Amino acid sequence: MAILFYLIYQLHLYQITDMKIPAKTVFYHIERTIKTYRKFSRKNFLKVVDDITIDQKLILQYLNDHPELNQNEIAELVFKDNASLTRMIDLMVQKGFLQRSINPDDRRRFKIELTPKGKEVLEKLAPIIVENRKKAFDGISEEELTQLKQTLNKIVSNLNKN
Repeated sequence: MAILFYLIYQLHLYQITDMKIPAKTVFYHIERTIKTYRKFSRKNFLKVVDDITIDQKLILQYLNDHPELNQNEIAELVFKDNASLTRMIDLMVQKGFLQRSINPDDRRRFKIELTPKGKEVLEKLAPIIVENRKKAFDGISEEELTQLKQTLNKIVSNLNKN
């Protein structure tokens, strides 16, 4: 996510003149869409669960679907550095959503697991997430969503090229 903010900043400084639609405008709209969706989702999450963020929900979901994930893998999936993720996990342990224990296979690492409360939170949020996505994608066809994903993947691929 930090690289996205850096790119947006750079694109605001330097206008790209050889494109019909300046890239800065596209990146601005991507960022605005992400922020708007996060704000909308958080507001709806708080109707059923006190004090949870979108990132915390994502961590719960990833661990529910893939309990074998380690902290580095989770950090990569939620676009956080290890220090930020450690703070998030500490907070989620305090809230009772997660438990941390020594990994029996590698005592240098921790095993992070959902608690019953964490699973309950996911169950409460499931219908909210469905409604959030319905609202966000209202009037957008499958073809449009597929094209959007393909275009965004091309941008990522371009940026990851040496």
